[in-house]
Amino acid sequence: MADHSEVAYTTADGNDYVAHEQTYEGFIKLVKYGTISVAIILILMAYFLV
Repeated sequence: MADHSEVAYTTADGNDYVAHEQTYEGFIKLVKYGTISVAIILILMAYFLV
C-alpha cells in the first residue's frame, strides 16, 4: 500500500497558489451567476408560460 504520511501538495515543487486561488474564485463566481441566471429563467418561464 502507499505511504500516506506526507501530504503531496505541501511538498510538491512548482505549486502556484495564487493561480489556484484565482481559478477557484472564478469558479465560485461562475457557479453563483450561473445559479442566479437559471433561477431568473425559471421565474420568467413560470410567469410567461402559465
